[in-house]
Amino acid sequence: MTAYDEAPAPAPATDVPASERTVLSAAHRALTFGIVSVVLLIAFEATAVGTAMPAAADELDGVPLYAFAFSAYFTTSLLGITVSGLWADRRGPLPPLAAGIGAFAAGLVLSGTAASMWVFVLGRAVQGTGGGLVIVALYVTVSRAYPERLRPTVMAAFAASWVVPSIVGPLISGTVTEQLGWRWVFLGIPLLVTLPLVVMLPPLRRRASGPPPSYGATDGDRTDADARTGIGDPTDTAPAPLDRRRLRLALAVAVGAGLLQYAGQDLRPLAALPALAGAALLIPAALRLLPRGTYRAARGLPAVVLLRGMAAGAFIVTESFVPLMLVTQRGLSVTMAGFTLAAGGATWALGSFTQSRPRLEPHRERLVRLGMVLVTAGIAYAPVVLLDGVPVWTLAAMMAAGCYGMGLVISSTSVLLLQLSAPDEAGENSAALQTSDGLSNILLLAATGAAFAALGGGDAAGTAHTDAASAAGADGGSPAAFVAVYATAAAVAALGVVVAGRLREESDGVRLGS
Repeated sequence: MTAYDEAPAPAPATDVPASERTVLSAAHRALTFGIVSVVLLIAFEATAVGTAMPAAADELDGVPLYAFAFSAYFTTSLLGITVSGLWADRRGPLPPLAAGIGAFAAGLVLSGTAASMWVFVLGRAVQGTGGGLVIVALYVTVSRAYPERLRPTVMAAFAASWVVPSIVGPLISGTVTEQLGWRWVFLGIPLLVTLPLVVMLPPLRRRASGPPPSYGATDGDRTDADARTGIGDPTDTAPAPLDRRRLRLALAVAVGAGLLQYAGQDLRPLAALPALAGAALLIPAALRLLPRGTYRAARGLPAVVLLRGMAAGAFIVTESFVPLMLVTQRGLSVTMAGFTLAAGGATWALGSFTQSRPRLEPHRERLVRLGMVLVTAGIAYAPVVLLDGVPVWTLAAMMAAGCYGMGLVISSTSVLLLQLSAPDEAGENSAALQTSDGLSNILLLAATGAAFAALGGGDAAGTAHTDAASAAGADGGSPAAFVAVYATAAAVAALGVVVAGRLREESDGVRLGS
């Protein structure tokens, strides 16, 4: 895998035509609108589905399968991520993007019309496959269709697309569920995808379709400058043979992650069997799908990929347990507990906007380290609110600061990954980044979920849905269970502060597989 010691300096805005100076200039406007709209709809679905899920599980008599409706999405998305990377590198981002949006919409329709919980879970699995295809295809689109100086701005726009859904998504979803039924939360979104597709397809075909221009160029044909710009033999664009080995590895990762997720929710001794089988499938496959040196934080691309997973997993774990803690330990209503995280969407977008400023480009690694410090502080503060004398609003403030840090980290790792990738490797590398993200979410949720249940957290889950428990507060579950969750997440985030100092490589030759 080709990598570079430092990113090329962005071209001054005065050196490019006025029609191409910003992501909203004439040359980029339609594509920017389309891809940001797709992210906006995916973000709305992600924030709305949690609100509708209890009603769906209750109507379909599927409460015992409740967790699988979430894990099915994450596990199949791992397969979609790898398929999308291979597909985009061979044929360009348009085919996986179109297929992904189609699968995402089909999964929504399948879940929205389900007559049983297993069909509902199947719909979520199809939806996850589509989501994995889409996210990597969008990264490749950014790499192919936008100059490097505009990529941080596009990443900031992606982050900003989560602000409104994170604030109003649960409210809209709850209203639709109460007035029209939970099914319309799933069935309404596919209808909204049509407009962005119509707008974005023409510019996407013109500027990012087909295999990258470097396909077919040998090492002797390409200079270092060619590698940076994607210039190769323009007459030789035949795609490389499909890497079936990587597809098998991706399938092993998805199945292994699913088995580990299942085992983490079942503390019986027999659960050790699926856990061992899952680990045997996942570990060797993941080591070959991620850049060599990822798990020892080798400088450059491996450290970028590792850090992305560490930050995402630690913060997702924290966000998942904060509302439950506030309901069962501090007596807040579910609505008020949710509002504790409401400001996070805005501060996350602000952090992403901060990293997109051109004058901060030379300091990107310092921004990432600052972001990880803020993330660690926000996570570490969470269990302090278990003390009755600590105001709950202080946690809201610290979580908002942590989200600002996440905005710095997530967008910057995306920008760094594209800087460290040759054009014909952007799909494969983007897939590795998203695989790290998804694996970390699944593994840390499984590990902390098992610790939470073992320390008595299951009592909290059983009382979280009663008004009496919400009013009384501190009787639901063991505080030690929450402390264990946050301590694990904070330790991972703190290690990420160290990894953030290794994002610039010292030598070339980084390759996937280990």
